[in-house]
Amino acid sequence: MRRIRLDSSVLVAAFIARGLCTDLLRLVLAEHDPVNPEIVAEEVRYLLGKERKADPAALSSADAVFERCSSVPDEDVSCPITLRDPDEKRVLAGALAAGVQVLVTGNQGLLVAADESPIRILSPRAGPTLARHVLTRDRY
Repeated sequence: MRRIRLDSSVLVAAFIARGLCTDLLRLVLAEHDPVNPEIVAEEVRYLLGKERKADPAALSSADAVFERCSSVPDEDVSCPITLRDPDEKRVLAGALAAGVQVLVTGNQGLLVAADESPIRILSPRAGPTLARHVLTRDRY
């Protein structure tokens, strides 16, 4: 079982559109320990409610998922690799501080830096079959 963090864009996509992100979320919930900083939960609730005008069922689903996640503080720690965007640095540093082994993101800045990262960074576009293979390997 791996500690996995799904970023806010992956979570929003999982709640508003059925597809890769929804399948990936189901896989993570069923077979791993999803980790979610409260700041991400707040951002997802905001994006679903205010920007996406999601129906109440999507908001309820999001709250149910957040209850199942290990909640971690969004700590202010340093990022071990060079990233241009301060938000990308915060996301990676927070994942490291939480003991996350895999970060799933659609953020190109993080995906481009995946080879340098001390944790596995995976695109949701990898799909659940590849994700299952990657997430269950003993070594990254």
